[in-house]
Amino acid sequence: MRIDAHQHFWTTTRKDYGWLTPDLGEIYRDFLPGDLAPLLDVAGFTGTVLVQAAPTVAETEFLLSLADHNPFIKGVVGWVDFENLDVAETLHRLNAHPKFVGVRPMIQDIEDPDWMLKDALAPAFEAIISEGLVFDALTMPHHLKNLHRLLVKYSEMKCVIDHASKPHIKDRAIDEWAFDMKAIARDTNAYCKFSGMVTEAGPNWSVDDLRPYAQQLLNTFGPSRLIWGSDWPVCNLALNYQKWVDTSDALLAELSQSERTNIYGQNAIQVYGFLANENDVGTAAK
Repeated sequence: MRIDAHQHFWTTTRKDYGWLTPDLGEIYRDFLPGDLAPLLDVAGFTGTVLVQAAPTVAETEFLLSLADHNPFIKGVVGWVDFENLDVAETLHRLNAHPKFVGVRPMIQDIEDPDWMLKDALAPAFEAIISEGLVFDALTMPHHLKNLHRLLVKYSEMKCVIDHASKPHIKDRAIDEWAFDMKAIARDTNAYCKFSGMVTEAGPNWSVDDLRPYAQQLLNTFGPSRLIWGSDWPVCNLALNYQKWVDTSDALLAELSQSERTNIYGQNAIQVYGFLANENDVGTAAK
């Protein structure tokens, strides 16, 4: 079973996507399951993890409603207010939905780089652990040292780092990012998404520009802890869906079939905990 472990849906009429503005061109429109389904079919993917794109519980509930009616959506990573006193109750309520698998605060948009270490967030992280959910970390390279501290503190929390923490590929900056990612891979049980790199590579990118970063991920997290995702439709800012599949295939060409199977689906099934049968519409017991 091939899983796209990172994709989005949105409608511009919702008005809770503060980042989604007309200057983003071709992605400033509605993207819904009917737009993605044929791309999945061509690329041979039978399931996805649908990820939040707005900092509202209302958007999470919208995504769960889409999951109710589209069997290829195997899991939803939503959003909750980590600073709300009712965060544990909200997580418990959302977790009653069989396809709710995790949460993602939009750390990249939070001004305070130390936000994730605030003592006031402890109830949220403790609830994520007790509910058996996944923490998707939407971070940038300058967040990685704090992310390391957080994951060491909450060592029982399942974590997936989104988009390889968005390395500055267009600037050819790799050393500090590589050092910090290696430390997280060594000292924690975090997984990392093999996604989102092309949009960090600049307009004239090539596969060779991505290769050192991909190789670093393979050297540190390894095929057993990397998870493939498209970041569709955001990826359309740099390339189309199939071209990212082809680019990923080129970057992972030297791996064995079993290693590619892990990256393209099995690791996502394991960490997010949903059923592997492509005909299943629910998720496994958390």
